[in-house]
Parts: sequence; structure tokens; C-alpha cells
Amino acid sequence: MVKKVFKFYYEGFRNMTWGRKLWGIVLLKLFIMFVILKIFFFPDVLKRDFTTDEERSEHVLEQLTNP
Repeated sequence: MVKKVFKFYYEGFRNMTWGRKLWGIVLLKLFIMFVILKIFFFPDVLKRDFTTDEERSEHVLEQLTNP
């Protein structure tokens, strides 16, 4: 099933005259979504505010158990 779906899309994009440009746009969009947005909008707050794993785990446990 997965092989058929992959083959369907692979053949479809390969036969397009503008398939490479489309794949470039798709890869650029994925790069922006997963790399750029993570860096600027999703900082690692636990790593920034706590120095050890024990402090991080205590904080998370406290936030989950206290309403």
C-alpha cells in the first residue's frame, strides 16, 4: 500500500514539467516550518530556566500535579 502511494506520487511528479520546482518549494516550506519556526517561536524554556535534569523534572511534575 505504502509502496503504491509512493510510486503514484513519484511517477506523477517525475512526469511534470515543473516537478522539480514544486519539490523545491515543498522542501523549502518544510525547512521553514521545522527549523526557522522552532528556533524563533519555540525556545527550550526548561533548558533556559533550569540547569539540571532533576530541576526540570521537578518543575514539570509540579506543573502537572498542581491545578
